[in-house]
Amino acid sequence: MAMTGVLRPGHVQLRVLDMKAAIEHYGNVLGLWESGRDAQGRVYFKAWDEHDHHSVVLREADEAGMDFLGFRVDSPATLKKLADDVKASGLATQLQWIEAGEMLKTGERFRFTVATGHVIELFAEKEKVGNGMPLENPEIYPDGLKGMSPTRFDHCLLYGDDLDGTVKLFIDVLGFSLAEQVVAGPDRLQIAAFLTCSNKPHDVAFIRHPEKNKFHHASFILDNWGEVLKAADIITRKRVSLDIGPTRHGITRGETIYFFDPSGNRNEVFSGGYIAYPDRPPLTWTDDELGRAIFYHDRKLNEAFLSVVT
Repeated sequence: MAMTGVLRPGHVQLRVLDMKAAIEHYGNVLGLWESGRDAQGRVYFKAWDEHDHHSVVLREADEAGMDFLGFRVDSPATLKKLADDVKASGLATQLQWIEAGEMLKTGERFRFTVATGHVIELFAEKEKVGNGMPLENPEIYPDGLKGMSPTRFDHCLLYGDDLDGTVKLFIDVLGFSLAEQVVAGPDRLQIAAFLTCSNKPHDVAFIRHPEKNKFHHASFILDNWGEVLKAADIITRKRVSLDIGPTRHGITRGETIYFFDPSGNRNEVFSGGYIAYPDRPPLTWTDDELGRAIFYHDRKLNEAFLSVVT
């Protein structure tokens, strides 16, 4: 598959209440690698098998939640084109260019707010720092891994009111595909959309919700179900606040566990899921089967799915 345009989720900036506690959590419990700190007090992390300088940025604030979600595109030319396309679409507000270097080791970014109220940005350039192994004759993983050690930042799940406008922008303007959806009622209103720009079941997902700009979770990928079970062991050993799991989603077929950072931001570690090639038809779930769709084993909704952070 020749991937062009938007390639993947590239970074997420999260607000935390206590930076010291957050560094301990993301560095030693989740097992990300700290990659830098800037003059604004932000702390940068990457998963071990990511080559970019960072994928998670922490900012200390009075309220937890997500500042923005960024996607990497294939080239500066694509960045300019997509910026023009977003402007012309009328589907986004608060459009602005962020100068190169405002975020460590990162080129210019194009930022905008989508109809659900979330701040999204696109970028084409970020310094490559590697994964601790050579590019020629590497081992299969580096020494010194700790905690859960996900291989990459995988996706975010976000909630907001104007689902239709956001989905239209992601599909018609940014080139994402609909992998799965949930519909409700006799009119089959779309209440959830799982969107991919690659061959994964989702790179971002949106849920219809009365309020704008709600954050549910940031997810990190593990290799297999056994690693999810190991993450559950770490959650107990480190006395981390558990949300739900280990269990499985019907949507995406992924194995999952949800837990909280010390500020109340929900994290997920995730494994499995199908391959979503471009010609794969989208899957549809109906609201009467929503429990099975979200948590396949429990077959019922719970606070883990319904609760969100500002």
